Amino acid sequence: MDNDILKLVGKRIRSLRKEREMSQELLGEKGGFHYSYIGQIERGEKNISLLNLAKVASALEVSLSQLFTYVDEEEKRTESETDLQEILSTLRYHGPEQVRMVRNVVREILGENDKYTTD
Repeated sequence: MDNDILKLVGKRIRSLRKEREMSQELLGEKGGFHYSYIGQIERGEKNISLLNLAKVASALEVSLSQLFTYVDEEEKRTESETDLQEILSTLRYHGPEQVRMVRNVVREILGENDKYTTD
């Protein structure tokens, strides 16, 4: 049971790292760790401290709480949820103007522009 949380958080860190197309070396460098330590965390072999967890979150450019937001591998995600997650992951790397433009395009496509006020 104790190891389960380490493995779940490790899987989440690996998933976020791969979403960002980062190597363990790059994540380690950004967080101030050796790449082998990142590997041990991702495999659930190291009991990472809260301070180091905060450094990893910062290096991944996510909130600390996002490291604990994981989907059980056995839990099935709908295709729509997967698509939405992919869209959000893509938008995360763009500025506010681009995000607003995408929002407005989506509203226009769905014919929902009149329901909302635009910026």
